Amino acid sequence: MKLQKLYSYVRRAMDDYSMVDDGDKIAVGVSGGKDSLALLYALSGLRKFYPKKFDIVALTVNLGFENQDFNLIKDFCKNLDVECKIIDTEIGDIVFHKRKESNPCSLCAKMRKGALNNKALELGCNKIAYGHHRDDLVETMLMSLIYEGHFYAFPPVTKLERTGLTVIRPLLYMTEPDIIGFARKQNLPVAKSPCPANGHTRREYTKNLMHQINRENPGAIDKMFTAILNGNISDWPQSMPNPHYHNP
Repeated sequence: MKLQKLYSYVRRAMDDYSMVDDGDKIAVGVSGGKDSLALLYALSGLRKFYPKKFDIVALTVNLGFENQDFNLIKDFCKNLDVECKIIDTEIGDIVFHKRKESNPCSLCAKMRKGALNNKALELGCNKIAYGHHRDDLVETMLMSLIYEGHFYAFPPVTKLERTGLTVIRPLLYMTEPDIIGFARKQNLPVAKSPCPANGHTRREYTKNLMHQINRENPGAIDKMFTAILNGNISDWPQSMPNPHYHNP
């Protein structure tokens, strides 16, 4: 996928859901995976010509696993002229050894978000950008249906009342294959997740189920995404589509 197409998708999401305001300082959560690297690449470019002026800083949570090397992320940020901060934690040890969680993802995600929020506030940020894309949104909806019995997907913009931070998800309109194609074309320094639970989670099961449904019913993912956008989910902001946009 070409860079211009990435910009178009991300800018459309930013415009439709009023994700960015003049003077924003946005913390970008960077795990080293393809999604967060593509998001950082897009925002680092858009900040130069987007009508509303904003700044970004890359935040990476060190979970404390052995053999984690953050030099690739640091070099990537340096090449983009983006400030990079590594947040050292003991989350991995707490989740897998001290607590020995049978479902570690929930606690790990909560602790990672806490570490990101605290660092973002310390650096004077008012927003946090996550690399969740269209397929993540559909997976979350399916997980809510299967495991919780209700229709829900995380919103494009979320105000965190306790901290005052606002979470934005600018990759909303991008598919996972889009991002994979962009990462390969740009040779992004994608790192494999060091998490012991990687590939053995409810989300991984749901991802496989989603793709099976789409194989047997071509276009099903698109239809489920449309259902989410039109689903009147309670905490979703009103979209303000730009009439001049068309799908890239």
